[in-house]
Amino acid sequence: MPPPMDQSHDNTRLHSLHPELHVNLSERATQHCPDAMVDLPPSTGFPDLRAAAPYLAAAVALYFLLEQLSYLRKKGPLPGPSLVVPFLGSVAHMVRDPAGFWDAQAARARESGSGLAADFLIGRFVVFIRDSELSHRVFANVRPDAFHLIGHPFGKRLFGDHNLIYMFGDDHKDLRRRIAPNFTPRALSTYAHLQQRVILAHLRRWLDDQAAAADSEPMPLRVPCRDMNLETSQTVFVGPYLSEKARERFAKDYALFNVGLMAMPVDLPGFAFRRARLAVARLVRTLGDCARQSKARMRAGADPECLVDYWMQDTVRETDEAATAGRPPPAHTDDEELGGFLFDFLFAAQDASTSSLCWAVSALESHPDVLARVRAEVAAVWSPESGEPITAEKIQGMRYTQAVAREVVRYRPPATLVPHIAGEPFQLTEWYTVPKGAIVFPSVYESSFQGFPAPDAFDPDRFFSDARREDVAFKRNFLAFGAGAHQCVGQRYALNHVVLFLTLFVSVADFKRNTTDGCDDPVYMPTIVPRDGCSVYLKQRCASFPAF
Repeated sequence: MPPPMDQSHDNTRLHSLHPELHVNLSERATQHCPDAMVDLPPSTGFPDLRAAAPYLAAAVALYFLLEQLSYLRKKGPLPGPSLVVPFLGSVAHMVRDPAGFWDAQAARARESGSGLAADFLIGRFVVFIRDSELSHRVFANVRPDAFHLIGHPFGKRLFGDHNLIYMFGDDHKDLRRRIAPNFTPRALSTYAHLQQRVILAHLRRWLDDQAAAADSEPMPLRVPCRDMNLETSQTVFVGPYLSEKARERFAKDYALFNVGLMAMPVDLPGFAFRRARLAVARLVRTLGDCARQSKARMRAGADPECLVDYWMQDTVRETDEAATAGRPPPAHTDDEELGGFLFDFLFAAQDASTSSLCWAVSALESHPDVLARVRAEVAAVWSPESGEPITAEKIQGMRYTQAVAREVVRYRPPATLVPHIAGEPFQLTEWYTVPKGAIVFPSVYESSFQGFPAPDAFDPDRFFSDARREDVAFKRNFLAFGAGAHQCVGQRYALNHVVLFLTLFVSVADFKRNTTDGCDDPVYMPTIVPRDGCSVYLKQRCASFPAF
């Protein structure tokens, strides 16, 4: 292919006569010559827009022309629209039908053979990346002079400044070192007990609601799963530090955030994006206060009960050592900063897990052989009638159920795209350089369907069979948790959550999908979920519902 092309107001001053000056001149003329008729032009104090209209129209036309030329220069040989709507570009299509918009980008990238496609969104040039190896090049070059991870096209305005995904280099490595104790086997074991309590409480509620439903209406699981995951995240991350009133306010603010995440980025009063940004600020303050309470409790020698406690154990020790030595406190230990980082965890865990749980239920119902194997594996190590929680050791021993969880994440990656901004021009291929300021969208969804044999089939054995070991052979195509320095730090927790939910769900409930045309088409909410919200019929399966 040809190499890319190289990558460059008028101020119109309008004067009008001041009304007071007009009055004074008229009065003086009448005083000196009463019989004279003074005919001064009327003045309103506003410029004559009719006279300026041709100049304004010319300026707007020039702006649109320069924008089109800039887009075409940046696009170079990439497939994409030849002309774009001024300023807005394709944003209306993206907001109205996100799945259709990104499918169109993938089709262009695939059909051209380049693995890339170009478009234009709200004044920004964008590059869609379908090819897995090119996605790896982006993930491996997150640094100030290359790509900046943003998580959302307007994420910095929405998430705030204290955010793990915006960090680079040693500062980023140091923070990940501090986060590491949150995901040790001991910590994951603590979380597993909390997760099971919350999941079972919600499953009990779902079964009761379904039993009381008129005419046996099916239950869409997306919203119940979202509510369950929000309570799980609250309990696991900051459990003892949120009052019931704080949890209610938290849930309302998180709902506002979710709506704003998918809205037009208009940061003005009355718009969803503004409400979302203000809700995030409140959530961060609430989580920062939880960090403050945890510090006090860990300093008093209490045992950790949730994620923030495991985090604050070392933070308090390092802070106290610095104070004793007369040094400033370590970086990233301020309460508000910690609140921002905890919000990162909440966002990552909440909507991604909702997506995975819905797709897991859908996949099990449509693959009865897989469901039977999961139930058999679970029954060999645990039963609802035992009255005991599932231990961390038993969770690790359920290899097939873990393979199912991994296949769910491969088959339907929750966050299909991982947007980055090019901080400087970056040569992505021998023939194309990403221009500075462009937003690039590596598609982990498209990567999941490259390399793997029969990628469109839901087949957990690809991760279970010792002979196949596709998780090793096609590791570079499994990008649901990202890659490089910013690979998801909580992926073990995320997979454990899917395993625990499946284990409990298939043990206590019989379920049947309410199958309709297109019910499993992916839609963005903001992660992908089945179009019908995974609508199912439920009834209790176990003789005695577990309680612990």
